[in-house]
Amino acid sequence: MGSALVKGLSKADDYTLTACDLDPDALDSVAEYCSTTTSDPDVAAESDIVIVALKPDIVQHVVGDLDLSADQTLVTLAAGVSTDTLEPHTDATVVRVMPNLAAETGNMAAAVTQHSVNDDVREILDAVGEFVEVDEQQMDIATAVNGSGPAFVFYLLNAMKQAGVEGGLEDDEAKTLAAQTFKGAAETVLQSDQSIDDLIDAVCSPKGTTIEGMDVLWDSDADEAVVDAVSAAERRSKELATESENE
Repeated sequence: MGSALVKGLSKADDYTLTACDLDPDALDSVAEYCSTTTSDPDVAAESDIVIVALKPDIVQHVVGDLDLSADQTLVTLAAGVSTDTLEPHTDATVVRVMPNLAAETGNMAAAVTQHSVNDDVREILDAVGEFVEVDEQQMDIATAVNGSGPAFVFYLLNAMKQAGVEGGLEDDEAKTLAAQTFKGAAETVLQSDQSIDDLIDAVCSPKGTTIEGMDVLWDSDADEAVVDAVSAAERRSKELATESENE
């Protein structure tokens, strides 16, 4: 996730980016997008905004080792780790963000804690996609919807691609058609004033091809499976929160 943000922000031309990691391969993978790469956390900690993209079980320890001042902002991407958990370990303003991998292409969906977000963080998020400000109690479900959501979409997209291949399309043809269809449908939802149900109806002409396919979906448990997947991801985010509080 950290590398996706670095790559996305590098296209904005408004930021001086410093990447810090102990893994030289990780640094090499983002070197062309950064002004500086380093394995020294003190160098990275000189930035006005410090983003920590770490596993939940180590984020407290790393944040505690960073010497940040009250004039700085600490943005955490760690799933399940609350601002309350990190605030005792730093003097910086703590902002919790759950982005997703589409930050790399400028198409990110992110949730951010409304009580602590500031304009500098808003500008960063706006540079790489869309974001919503939510009560921190809603961050677990946001983590499931937009953080884990890309994997669920990839799964569904791959199913459509496979259907195209089984119907006779070449693999790359089916991939392009399926991916562009998801992309176009998502953009339509974002730009339209119509509800999603109304948009479905708009595609379903009577006795046409789409209504035949939708009848299969309506008669299936496909929607329940997606809800269950999101619920499972939300439940795990809450478990991570409990684990981090007990560290």
